[in-house]
Amino acid sequence: MREAKPQTEGETSAADASVEYTIDDLASVSQVPSRTIRFYQSKGVLPKPIIKGRVAFYGKAHLERLELIASLQDRGLRIEAIRELVQRIDKGELDIGEWLGLEAQLQQPWANDQPVTVSEDQLYELAGRKRAGLLNDLVRGKLVERRGNVFFVPSPALLAIGARLEAAGIDIDDVVRAKAILEKYVGRAAKELTELVVSRANDGTDGDLGKAVEELRPLAMEGVRVIFAQAMQAELRELALSGRSAKVARRRAKK
Repeated sequence: MREAKPQTEGETSAADASVEYTIDDLASVSQVPSRTIRFYQSKGVLPKPIIKGRVAFYGKAHLERLELIASLQDRGLRIEAIRELVQRIDKGELDIGEWLGLEAQLQQPWANDQPVTVSEDQLYELAGRKRAGLLNDLVRGKLVERRGNVFFVPSPALLAIGARLEAAGIDIDDVVRAKAILEKYVGRAAKELTELVVSRANDGTDGDLGKAVEELRPLAMEGVRVIFAQAMQAELRELALSGRSAKVARRRAKK
């Protein structure tokens, strides 16, 4: 590794800029294998080195870019998405600090419902009831995963809802079917609504997108509740007017 001679305090930035690494030096300092560095170059996420004679030299900017790539990968971004981001950064179209803040904002949970791992007794407590065969039914319905002597609950809120519906006489299998129906159509609505918000935000800045999402969070939840309630009310009214509800009541009375 080549470094400039010691500089005075006022020349620190110049010293940093003059630091030069061979690819092996850069790999050692960054803890990123040389082969991976070359791969990043081939994908356009790492700037080309400066060639002096037959040797390629890298600088502080390359080291910082490798740190940024690692940070973005830790956040789950794939190399294609990282390339798009760094290209925008290089063009001056994106401030990475603002983007990271926006990214963190977009990933904030919309519901206070996080996965938990619990004991059998704790699982019954979450379900709100205890009966023979309940655990097997919950596992079969994929509301719960058995992991040795403990149970993984992906959504405690959905587990509680499922248990209450089951207590009301709705089979776990039907609860699971209802869950799949809601996931299908609500998921599609969420996707289309997100695309709508993003398309409008594209006319402004990334900050506009963050503001739009922040406003959307409570309003969308309330909107889903109101629209679903109206739709269910209309369907149940139609059921009553059609006479089908009376037929169901008669069949139940005969049992």
